[in-house]
Parts: sequence; C-alpha cells; structure tokens
Amino acid sequence: MKIGILSDTHTKVAMAKDALELLIGDGAEFIVHAGDIVEVDTLNLLKKCGLRYIAVYGNNDAHLAQYHGKYNLVQEPHYFKISDTKFKLMHMPYYMAPDTDVVIFGHTHEFESDFKNGTLFLNPGEACARNKPVSECVMLDVTETSFEVTYYTKEKKETTFKHQKFSYERVKS
Repeated sequence: MKIGILSDTHTKVAMAKDALELLIGDGAEFIVHAGDIVEVDTLNLLKKCGLRYIAVYGNNDAHLAQYHGKYNLVQEPHYFKISDTKFKLMHMPYYMAPDTDVVIFGHTHEFESDFKNGTLFLNPGEACARNKPVSECVMLDVTETSFEVTYYTKEKKETTFKHQKFSYERVKS
C-alpha cells in the first residue's frame, strides 16, 4: 500500500497541489495530511483528489472546525488501520509512544524518518516551504516485510522534485 503524506501546507495551496499531484502520480493509494492545513482550498484538493484521505487538525486549524462534517478531518491523536498496519496520526509531536506500527506527525517543519522499537516515526516536513527554500512530502510504501520511505523535495523555483529513499525491515508483533 502506497500512502502519500504531507503536512504544514499553511497558506500555500499551489504547493499543496504540486505535492498531491506528485504523490498521486507516483501511485499513492491513500493520502494523509498531518495538520496545519489552514486553507479550505487545500481541503478541497484533498476531497477532490480521487483517493481516500485523512487530515488531522493542526495548531493553526481551529477555524476549520466548521467544516468538520464536510471533510475527513480528525482530532489528534487519531488511530486508524490500513490493511494490517496500525497508524497513529497527529500534528503536534506529543503522543510519540511506539504504540502503533507507524506514527505520523507534523508541526516541526522538519523531515524525520526514524525506526525505533518496531515503530516508524514519520514527519514529511513542510509542504509550504516557509522555514526553508524547499517544499517537502513523503511516500510511504508499506509491504508485508518493510516500510519504504521516499522523501521528496522541490526547491521553490524548480518544477521537479528530487527524492531520497529509506528502507526499514518491518517487525511483526
């Protein structure tokens, strides 16, 4: 299962669109937004992308609560399962216990891919390119035996994304 992950889009709807198009074009089957969505236009992109998606409220998203029933918005920490993989989704990195197979978070605007105690901790970085000159997102390919992470970056003035791959042997409990 290929899961496209982005976070911290803030007011940069065009960058969110670029990241979504990249992830979908590379075969994402499910999309996760790890918070600080900020713009209703970004929620519309998620809803109209043609894939199942989930988005967690970030610390800058309180105004989006009025749209809760219209979009697949959840509060943190949100636990869900895809196939036989358990996920925990949050924006703020407050619930970092290794109590699922994958912990997805945002907020720090820093990419992180760390495998500890049988759990993958994954932060896709910032799609908005606010704190640095690159827009970031991640593809997580979950297989029976591994977690394959592709980290994408695109310079603000570039049109194509570069990528870097990380692989972790999956530990079954």
